[in-house]
Formats: sequence, structure tokens, C-alpha cells
Amino acid sequence: MSTFLLVHGAWHSGQCWERVVPLLASAGHRVVAPSLTGYGDKAHLLGPEVGLDTHVDDIVRLITEEDLADVILVGHSYAGLVISSAANRIPDRIAHLVYLDAMVPEDGESALDVQPMTQALLDRAAESEAAWRIPPMPELPPPLGLFGVTDPEDVAWLRTMLSDQPVLCFRQPVRLDNPAVRTIARTHIHCVAGVPEGIERRPVPAMQPNGSPSQVWELETGHDCMITMPAELTELLLKLG
Repeated sequence: MSTFLLVHGAWHSGQCWERVVPLLASAGHRVVAPSLTGYGDKAHLLGPEVGLDTHVDDIVRLITEEDLADVILVGHSYAGLVISSAANRIPDRIAHLVYLDAMVPEDGESALDVQPMTQALLDRAAESEAAWRIPPMPELPPPLGLFGVTDPEDVAWLRTMLSDQPVLCFRQPVRLDNPAVRTIARTHIHCVAGVPEGIERRPVPAMQPNGSPSQVWELETGHDCMITMPAELTELLLKLG
């Protein structure tokens, strides 16, 4: 049995994993899919002081308080930053890092460094009455949809779990200064259908930081693959557990 810790991306909540959790659990694994501070059952905690460091604290605290070990830590989108810094703090508890259509940072980088188009979102927020928060991305015509989700019922469901994103999440830097974090195996899963204009995905180096060949898998779907292709995503994750 492995422990999968699934970390949602910007604007979302832990509810987005609802179709994946039972599939992993039915295969005999422990699955944890929390909502980060400011989302889901913690939406009331949303505020200008919430940032990347807050969300890293969320994950580190959960792992240590639940005494989780050999964790397969999955980060979707923005959460690539979260899982990186969390692994930097407690590398001995992490067995594998999975970057699910995610930002993949280097030490000291913020979301602005990894995904420059984020600056446009910050500029738009700065012109609003609440400059500390960024509303969810708008729905676009297919195949882009809402975070890659195009089915009307799924779009409606997705809207129920979206909250604004604090600007500080995109400004605070990742810390990857612990040499032990480089020994953790990594897998990258890319969603390759309906990629919005302006999104830049960094090429994955041929070798992982731990010296083994990089592992990159693709899903022919939009960004929120846990909603659009939960079975296919689960099949990939089970290869790691």
C-alpha cells in the first residue's frame, strides 16, 4: 500500500480529486486530498496574507501530524510549487514527486518566473478593488473550456469549487536548497489537448535531479485531467504505487 497525497492547483479545492480518490483507494492505497488554506472547507480563511508559504505549511503539517511516510506527492498546476517546497522541508517522508501539468520550479523561483503569463493576472488584479486576489480564469470556447473542462455538467460542478487566488501565492519563492530533495524521484504528466495561448511549458531535462532518466507521460485532455480523465490519470499514478 502506498500513500498518495493529492494537492490541487490554484482556484480549486480538494474536491476536484473526487473521481480519482475512490479509484486509487479501491486499488488498496491510502489517499489524502486536502483543500489548501482559502479553498473548500477552508474558504473562510482566504485573505491577503495567504501565500505559497501558507500552502506549503498546510502540506508539511498534514504529513507530519498524520505521520505519513513514503508519500507519493502529486501537485497539479500551481501546486507544483507547493510540493517542491514541501519536499524540501521533509524529504525523508517523500517517496515520489508527481508534477501533474504543473509548474516545475528551481530554487528561488516564484510562479512568475516559471509561468510569465501570470504577470497579466497580477496586473489585472492590481486594477481591481481587491488587488490582493485574482478571480478564476474565464471559461473559453471548446476545446479550452474552463481549465480544460468542456462538458456542461462538469463545468457547472467545477464552478462550485472555485475560489479567488491570493496574489501572494504567485509572488513567494520556492525553496529547493536541501540537497536531499534532489534524491527524490520525479514523474511529469502533461495534459496536451487544448493548451491555452500564452502557457509555456518548460522542457523536461533528459535526466532527473537524482541522476535517473526523466519520466514524462501524456494525457490527451485539457488541464483538469482529474475531472476529464480520472480513470486514465489513475492508471498512470498506479504505476508509481
